Amino acid sequence: MKYTLDKNDKYSIFRLDEENLNSVLAPDLKSEFVFFRNEGVKNLIFDMSSVKYVDSSGLSAILTANRLWKDYGVFAVTGAKSPAVKKLIEISRLETILTLIPTNEEAVDYIFMEEIQNELEEE
Repeated sequence: MKYTLDKNDKYSIFRLDEENLNSVLAPDLKSEFVFFRNEGVKNLIFDMSSVKYVDSSGLSAILTANRLWKDYGVFAVTGAKSPAVKKLIEISRLETILTLIPTNEEAVDYIFMEEIQNELEEE
């Protein structure tokens, strides 16, 4: 599985450099998500801009990450722009479950806004 990871203080960007997120890659992707969560990655941006196809195993890996970061930090999906990927998200109604953001820059802004909101709620 080819990917890049850009770590920052407040967030990390995981870019999957594969065209197909399928049953071949999904187990490794799930393992990576679990590893990042256990390593203390508070906010993860999952960049899918290279992905052109996702099957049910791939969706399962994404939903696993969403569960891992629930009540811990932010898990945002960016770059889900391929027509096949968009259609699958639509059919699965995942736009109601996942945090889907068009670009990494917007996801970073979203994370900083969430951090500010959390700090204000704690005061």
